[in-house]
Amino acid sequence: MMKRIAVTLILVSFFNLIHAQTTHEQTGWFFFLNSTRINEKWGVHFDLQLRSHDELDGLRHMLVRPGLTYHIKPNQNATVGYLYTPTFTRSVGTPNTTLTEHRIWEQYVISHKLFSGNLGHRFRLEQRFIEKPAGNRVFAQRLRYFLRHVQPLTNTAGGFTKGPFAALQNEVFANIQNQKNTNNHFFDQNRAYIAAGYRFSKKVDVEAGYMNIFGKGANANTVNNVAQLAVYTRF
Repeated sequence: MMKRIAVTLILVSFFNLIHAQTTHEQTGWFFFLNSTRINEKWGVHFDLQLRSHDELDGLRHMLVRPGLTYHIKPNQNATVGYLYTPTFTRSVGTPNTTLTEHRIWEQYVISHKLFSGNLGHRFRLEQRFIEKPAGNRVFAQRLRYFLRHVQPLTNTAGGFTKGPFAALQNEVFANIQNQKNTNNHFFDQNRAYIAAGYRFSKKVDVEAGYMNIFGKGANANTVNNVAQLAVYTRF
C-alpha cells in the first residue's frame, strides 16, 4: 500500500511539470535536525529551518517543528508534532508583513539497507492553519512522501560511524483537502536534493547540497534553486 502511494505521488509530480508561466529564484536554507532518545521506545524530535528571500535578500521563512516519537522497531518510528512558521513577506509598494502558519503533523518513517548505505521513507500528514493577507485563517491538509538515501564513501564493514558520505533525496507534496485554500491543485511541489557531507561521529552529521524545488501555483509555477547547509544530531 505504501509503495502504491509513493509511486502515485511521484507520477503526479512529473505530470504537473507542464509548460506554464514560471518564475525562478535563488535562495539559501539552513536546516538543523535533532533526534533524542528518552528511553528504548520514546524520543523527541526537533528541527529548525531558516530560509532566505530570493537572491539571499534577508529572511523569508522560519520553521520551528518539535515532536514526540515512538520507536516501533529499530528501523521504524512514528511521530506526532506541531509546527510554527512565520513568513516575512515583501511586496513592492506595500508595507512588509508577517503571516503565520500553525500545523499539526503526523509521520511514519521506515528505513532499510541499500548498498552499504541507508534508505529511508517518510510519510507525513499535515493539518495546516494558514494566515491570509486579509487577516483570516484557513485550513488545509497536505500529504508528503520523502525518500532519502545516505551512501558512505568509505569502508563501513564495522558500521558507518565516521567519514564522508553522499546524500540523495526527493520529496513530493500533495494537497488532499481544501485545495482552494492553497494553490487550487492536488499537486503542490517537488523537492529534489543532492548533497555531500561528513559524519563526525554517531551523533553528528554536517552536509551541504543543492535543492531544486518545483512549486505549482494557482496562476504560475516557481522553480527555486536552493543552496542548503544542514546539521543532523542524534542523542
